[in-house]
Amino acid sequence: MTVAGLISAIIVGLIIGALGRLVVPGRQSLPIWITIVVGIVAAVIGTALAQAVGVAVTDGIDWIEILFQVILAAVGVVLVSRIRSGRSPV
Repeated sequence: MTVAGLISAIIVGLIIGALGRLVVPGRQSLPIWITIVVGIVAAVIGTALAQAVGVAVTDGIDWIEILFQVILAAVGVVLVSRIRSGRSPV
């Protein structure tokens, strides 16, 4: 991975992580670095899922891929938030 690829992954992770936090109701006490990591992981898994389904490459903006990424980020934020607070993740 190049430096540009790493920087873009962090930026995409920040945006996807922030969107994931926005769709989760209530307050999450997660540091920004955890939000970025959750966002990066969600972006990678969401892209792989979109490729598996066949919707990763479209003309224009890949809305379905972004939706997959945001949903995965929201799930990740909830799971990590519950784990950090000592509650059961399920």
